[in-house]
Amino acid sequence: MVWGSSLAVYGQVATLNTSQRWLLLTEQSQHRLLVVDVDNGKEVWEWKPEASNVKPEHVKWFSNPSDAKVVYNGEYVITCASGGGIALIRVKDKKTVFYAYAGGNTHSVEVLPDGNLVSASSTGNYLSVFSIDTLRFPDHVYRKDLFIPSGHNVVWDRTQHLLWSAGMNTLYAYQYNFNRATPQLRQIDSLMFSSTRTEAHDLFPLKGVDKLWLTDLTNVYIFETHSRALQKVSGPAHVKSVSSRKEDNEVAISHPKQSWWTDEIQDLNGKRIYQKEGLKIYKARWCVLNSFSYPPNHSLKYTSLPISKP
Repeated sequence: MVWGSSLAVYGQVATLNTSQRWLLLTEQSQHRLLVVDVDNGKEVWEWKPEASNVKPEHVKWFSNPSDAKVVYNGEYVITCASGGGIALIRVKDKKTVFYAYAGGNTHSVEVLPDGNLVSASSTGNYLSVFSIDTLRFPDHVYRKDLFIPSGHNVVWDRTQHLLWSAGMNTLYAYQYNFNRATPQLRQIDSLMFSSTRTEAHDLFPLKGVDKLWLTDLTNVYIFETHSRALQKVSGPAHVKSVSSRKEDNEVAISHPKQSWWTDEIQDLNGKRIYQKEGLKIYKARWCVLNSFSYPPNHSLKYTSLPISKP
């Protein structure tokens, strides 16, 4: 079975193609992850919890997927959902090699350098750090929570060895203890980016530079992580996600047409990149390698994770 011209035959090594214009979508009409080729409109990959090895009683954890990111050289995807679940998924066979429950309306998830995961929960007002053991999940998982107001995002900064997260009108920086068994975070810095009460939403690296996209209820910003400078960028309000393929070029954004979803992905100038009637897209990410957060050749074989066999 072939999923597409740029994916290997099912059952062999397969990765999400990071050289073509593919978008990874959190698609809530069917509670799934969806990869589309924007040049031809084709759907080239999808993941649904009920079609994977997620236990039937845990499928509801993955209702309304809220974030997804390409990791480990395109061989894996991490995701989370408003239903409270987080997961690490292998692309080639769609196996969920790890999943757990974060709860609190989970909005974002990130891979830490040692393979552990961290998530942000908005109504729960916390970050959660998880020790990853792919052999004993989801019932025996170490987890440590840390307060953040209205947690919506998490991004690892590999050059400064920091975790960034924005809650309400403040950006926070955290140190990680690099303990595989009992991971913890400690806040070391904060930066108020707006003098008015607002709600930060997306935080995601620009391609190829040490900068982050940041969105809130009214604005899109670029945050320079070393100088701590903040630049306001023209764009619509209520942007749920922003992602770029080439530095600040080919920017894909999602902002709601109804409630919190859309059937269309645009650029910052309102030009359509992808659209399909009936979809309920929450976030969209270009399938690109994230050098801001992960080193070259970032692969599970270079971590200490005890990966189970299919």
